[in-house]
Amino acid sequence: MPNIKSAEKRVEVTAVKNALNKSYRTQFKTALKKFDAAIAENNVELAESLLSVTMSEIDTAYTKGVIHKNSANRRKAAISKKLAAFKK
Repeated sequence: MPNIKSAEKRVEVTAVKNALNKSYRTQFKTALKKFDAAIAENNVELAESLLSVTMSEIDTAYTKGVIHKNSANRRKAAISKKLAAFKK
């Protein structure tokens, strides 16, 4: 346990930020799983509707600093490519 007041505050702030980051990461992963499930079920309409939602969650995770910009772009390209291949 920290003895200094500023150190105590840092512990609290870190706990709050950790919880927020975990929340953003969970939303992001859930969106990816839902999109992959729609592809696995051969549901084109659902996959197309989930594409924009998933892209939005990826962008949110990037802007909040949970994932790196290149990681976000790579994941967005991968799901777009997966949907395009699925449509053919």
